Amino acid sequence: MAKMKAAMAAVMVMEKEGVTQAFGVPGAAINPLYAQLKERGTISHVLARHVEGASHMAEGYTRATAGNIGVCLGTSGPAGTDMLTGLYSAQADSIPILCITGQAPRAKLHKEDFQAVDIASIAKPVTKMATTVLEPALVPRVFQQAFHLMRSGRPGPVLIDLPFDVQMAEIDFDIDTYEPLPVYKPAATRKQVEKALAMLNESAKPLIVAGGGIINADACDLLVEFSELTGVPVIPTLMGWGAISDDHPLMAGMVGLQTAHRYGNANMLASDFVLGIGNRWANRHTGSPEVYCKGRRFVHVDIEPTQIGRIFAPELGIVSDAKAALELFVQVAKEQKKAGKLRDFSGWAGECQARKADLQYLRKTNFDNVPMKPQRVYQCMNNAFSKDTCYVSTIGLSQIAGGQFLHVFKPRHWINAGQAGPLGWTVPAALGVRVADPKRKIVALSGDYDFQFMLEELAVGAQFKLPYIHIVVNNSYLGLIRQSQRGFSMDYCVQLGFDNINTPLAEPVHGYGIDHVKVVEGLGCKAIRVHRQEEIAPAIRQAEAWMAQFQVPVVIEMILERVTNIAMGTEIDNVTEFEELATSKADAPTAVSMLD
Repeated sequence: MAKMKAAMAAVMVMEKEGVTQAFGVPGAAINPLYAQLKERGTISHVLARHVEGASHMAEGYTRATAGNIGVCLGTSGPAGTDMLTGLYSAQADSIPILCITGQAPRAKLHKEDFQAVDIASIAKPVTKMATTVLEPALVPRVFQQAFHLMRSGRPGPVLIDLPFDVQMAEIDFDIDTYEPLPVYKPAATRKQVEKALAMLNESAKPLIVAGGGIINADACDLLVEFSELTGVPVIPTLMGWGAISDDHPLMAGMVGLQTAHRYGNANMLASDFVLGIGNRWANRHTGSPEVYCKGRRFVHVDIEPTQIGRIFAPELGIVSDAKAALELFVQVAKEQKKAGKLRDFSGWAGECQARKADLQYLRKTNFDNVPMKPQRVYQCMNNAFSKDTCYVSTIGLSQIAGGQFLHVFKPRHWINAGQAGPLGWTVPAALGVRVADPKRKIVALSGDYDFQFMLEELAVGAQFKLPYIHIVVNNSYLGLIRQSQRGFSMDYCVQLGFDNINTPLAEPVHGYGIDHVKVVEGLGCKAIRVHRQEEIAPAIRQAEAWMAQFQVPVVIEMILERVTNIAMGTEIDNVTEFEELATSKADAPTAVSMLD
């Protein structure tokens, strides 16, 4: 047993739980913890420019590789409230991050002290646990419980609020005897899996819907094995994109109202049975349950009991960790295949593949317009970036078009804020991914407004040498909101363009407002502006050279036409195509080139 400050015990517990990296902004109320981090020297720290940015960096770090838990730190008051968006985003997508805030001394909590706010109460709705530790001796055990909760059941974030005097207090703690608590994961039973497979065998046109829970559980290999064993095609959700490679013959396309493939929606509408694993039936995937569910039976496997039946009632619900369930699905399927009990779905899989290859289900990308149409930009990105590219994005027309036109070939190579979709997320999340994996080929994707929300975090990339490529598709509009305002017959308060007094009238970007190249360079990074599609590939090569030379983020700004409507709709059988459809392979090379 050793005497130490409670803040030191917190640092030692984090070490034992595998933490090697933190993101944050120090302040008076959290300085005792920072002092212990400095003394130990075992946990690296990246200084954010905004505390919300630190929380999104922690998210990106967790999302990038299995086993990581991102940690974000901030002082009392506004630091905690700033990190709420990151906590909400993490909770919505089942991402474990640990948020640690400083707090006023206990004796002043009720006296409206400077920057004293009840952050635990504020954060409770968007965390698995949010607590202010009032007894110094509780600190190591609260941290132990936090890691147990973050990893158990449906993963999610935790906030721990530490009053200044609690951090400074001396406690008795023996780190040598400390062990992490066993993680609880519910597991499917054999009876449940046999029932699900029996229902599958009774169907003629089954699909597997693969959600983000499969990626969180590091179970993608099992998913592919199960799909190949049974011959059942897979529909990944947006959060499950990459769980099966886009060029796999049993990848049947994404389904939804926005980030969807035409062949994915068509395959879903033709199906008669769906096995959902690790997904939550998000509304932008399903549309109305009346359309989505009509004519098909459902089995739903999810780690969280209250997710099953939340959107619609499946015929069979199985509460299970995705990996535990898939291990048993593979085992039972092997036994049934050996015994000749599995139905042959090769004909149905061929139908799905034919829809995927049929040009009537592909969207046109081969436009030569200047300013560019976004479809052509994504075509050029597909041609320029390799299969090992990891895309990072959050929300807006840029992300929706990315979901329709880009391709993802590996798990954790589509890093996306799903349910929350906070603007500004992309820059800090990409930096978190880079810290988690120094060798990954990272391409972030933003519209101009998402980019402007937290572009100050690019200075973090410059300071800490965190290179990646950031594609900014700039139409100088809140594009998705402008498109949705069509339903109100208005175009109101969504225009970002203005005549920048520093932009000469002769410049092609006059009227687009912010000079992103100058701003990016002022933050210590490199930037290139592109006006024509033939300039894109050379710009990407230049960006790669600059990253290697300077080890900083490189922004490529693509100047788009001001108004483009991206395909979307109200139901999966009612998606509006605003542009003409492709009539030949030459019209839509991105949709087939990676899949031939």
